[in-house]
Amino acid sequence: MKVAVAGASGRAGSRIVAELSRRGHTVTAIARHPEKIARLPNVTPVQGEVFDQAGLARLWEGHDVAVSSILFLASDAQKLIGAAKDSRVGRYLVVGGAGSLEVAPGVRLVTTPNFPAEYKAEAEKGGAFLDLLRQEKELNWTFISPSALFIDGERTGKFRVGADQLLVDASGRSWISFEDFAVALVDEIERPAHLRSRFTVGY
Repeated sequence: MKVAVAGASGRAGSRIVAELSRRGHTVTAIARHPEKIARLPNVTPVQGEVFDQAGLARLWEGHDVAVSSILFLASDAQKLIGAAKDSRVGRYLVVGGAGSLEVAPGVRLVTTPNFPAEYKAEAEKGGAFLDLLRQEKELNWTFISPSALFIDGERTGKFRVGADQLLVDASGRSWISFEDFAVALVDEIERPAHLRSRFTVGY
């Protein structure tokens, strides 16, 4: 497939681009500084600006899938959603956050007392992004939340998939590597299972 990735030089974005390349997809890797994008088979680095809705829509046009892998505080949800709609891309996948996941019915992780203060603004903006997507009637979106700890690691291909609840392992830890998150995201591109919904991945 033809896949465009915005935020392709970031920690999650770079792994997503690598996973797509590994599986033989044709990738347009978009970043403000495309020189930071690794040279990989079937990957074309392109300069793009996430606040330029019209420009981003042009970059996404003609692709089967567009992926947003951008910090919520460093972007505008309405412009990103607008660009996805304007581009008429087949699917729009968003690298989400864990803060909007539930730890109890109706209780989002970001609202719990021990949620780290330094991540709260980003998590709240991510939750608002998800809420906007859930109001969309025409866009074919999927929002993919990592577990609480989203970290450098290995590509194992072994993880669990959940819906709106935070995944926790037997030791009480909630975590996923960027590499395995990328596997889950590309799996979803190849075998759609969460159209117009959010899902999460974790160990």
